[in-house]
Amino acid sequence: MLKKILPLLAAGVLFGCAQPTDRAQQYLDGELTNVLNPADLVVSDKPRDFTEFHRQAEQVVINSPSMASLYQPLYDKLNEWVLLSGEPTELGQYGIQAAQLGGGDKQGNVLFTGYFSPVMELRHQPNDVFKYPVYGKPECSQDCPTRAQIYAGALEGQGLELGYAANLIDPFLMEVQGSGFVHFEDDDTLEYFAYGGKNNKAYVSIGRVLIDRGLVARENMSMKAIKEWVMANDEATVRELLEQNPSFVFFEPRADAPVTGSAGIPLLAMASVAGDRTLFPMGTPILAEVPLLNPDGSWSGAHQLRLLIVLDTGGAVKQNHLDLYHGMGPRAGIEAGHYKHFGRVWKLGLEGSATEAPWAMPPEKQE
Repeated sequence: MLKKILPLLAAGVLFGCAQPTDRAQQYLDGELTNVLNPADLVVSDKPRDFTEFHRQAEQVVINSPSMASLYQPLYDKLNEWVLLSGEPTELGQYGIQAAQLGGGDKQGNVLFTGYFSPVMELRHQPNDVFKYPVYGKPECSQDCPTRAQIYAGALEGQGLELGYAANLIDPFLMEVQGSGFVHFEDDDTLEYFAYGGKNNKAYVSIGRVLIDRGLVARENMSMKAIKEWVMANDEATVRELLEQNPSFVFFEPRADAPVTGSAGIPLLAMASVAGDRTLFPMGTPILAEVPLLNPDGSWSGAHQLRLLIVLDTGGAVKQNHLDLYHGMGPRAGIEAGHYKHFGRVWKLGLEGSATEAPWAMPPEKQE
């Protein structure tokens, strides 16, 4: 997925004998032994918001004939269900099948994290403040320089500079997201920086480093916590932390381009998610009880039932872990940074179509 590392800061497995609920965990379905479990009946009493599903599905149909040929019959049935019913227990009356995710605890609790499209301030030419280069991809494969080598000037003189940032952390966080918008403050222009490749070095989570060093408590870890730690420390200290992650992401400028995921489909906030390709081929619709959070990032005590489409992926998003797209800009970033909570999820398919039996997957992936 272009992105994505901070989502791994939350554990996908629940610990201990007690049943915690502080991160929106629920225990309604007993033991779910497989990653995907056939669900003859979907029961949910959560408030519903399906308003964005048809718009996100329309983007898939418009932009991908191959995905449209596979999923449009299912999207059409889901839209019919939304208009005429919207009651989860009646999905079967429309030929819609469901498979519930077992969750990291095998009790249905699926981890939701969040991501967003940042807006980063740059200049075309450096000055005393904007002096940290953002790069396009060099001509390299396995022998690409590490992050530390790039920070030390390994790419200088190759004409790869796309702009200059005022600090190291803003480009780093855009790398985490995989893409984002850039505002050039010297000529007041806006561009979209798409994912342009990476240096093929192993990824190391700086959030994990901060936890392991005892600098940020595990329970407090979030994107916001990382930025607060960065702002409280000097440049050399921050650089040493960032260099613990040798992986480096490069960008490709695109004028007026919409935010897209790895499926190449424009993403709508709170209507698309990133998921594991082995479970969710791109375009897969899911029904999810999404946890609703308070402004401080704590769970509000409520979930909301939404229809989402899997249109992105990434190395940090595995099995019972979904990454919910929150939109563009600082507010979306704050909201996405808080997300490391749990909800129930059902993968959907259509009887008699290419998407039927949504619980089907290779046996070796079921454990």
